[in-house]
Amino acid sequence: MPIRTMITHAKKHPGLIPQFFFLVVGMTGASCYLIRLAKGPHVSWNRKNNPEPWNTYGPNYQYKLVAVNTDYKALKKEGPDF
Repeated sequence: MPIRTMITHAKKHPGLIPQFFFLVVGMTGASCYLIRLAKGPHVSWNRKNNPEPWNTYGPNYQYKLVAVNTDYKALKKEGPDF
């Protein structure tokens, strides 16, 4: 129903088309980022079976969304094994 309303408003007022476009792009981007945050290695959804999920990843796992200068695949493993 809201999509049909958006289409009828866009037909009546073509200047609203960019606003609707950026609204949809922003909501999609925010939803994808929220899903990425919820599925991150620092989030523990099941504390009984997996109390520390961040320990399952190695030291060359890229935690950041964007890594500009660091090549995480070429890093050496430093530190003890737990």
